[in-house]
Amino acid sequence: MTDKIEKTEAQWREALTAEQFHVCREKGTERAFSGVYWDTKTPGTYRCTACGEPLFSSQAKFDSGTGWPSFWQPLDGDKVETETDQTLGMVRTEAHCQRCGSHLGHVFPDGPKPTGLRYCINSVSLQLEPQDE
Repeated sequence: MTDKIEKTEAQWREALTAEQFHVCREKGTERAFSGVYWDTKTPGTYRCTACGEPLFSSQAKFDSGTGWPSFWQPLDGDKVETETDQTLGMVRTEAHCQRCGSHLGHVFPDGPKPTGLRYCINSVSLQLEPQDE
């Protein structure tokens, strides 16, 4: 497992754009169909925008029709941690980067086989590293 990254709020504000900070550190959500990766088909690895940790493979990406990048599983099971999120008057499962704690999005039980899960992730939380040709 990769060493955890801990920074102060001021250090995160300096390292991230305002939108990245809002989503990754304040658990915000970008508008549906507004993020750069919601319909990207480029093969590669999706890394945490805050710390660079590899989180998802394009091979597990699918079109959920929701307007956010969706994956049926993380690249490695321990790279993405989950916890119960009871904000906004509902109970959901939040997904965050295990290395730096950045908010990624949420996990829902309506994805395709083989997992049946949908990791609904904010584009701003990710950085695509295209696969070498």
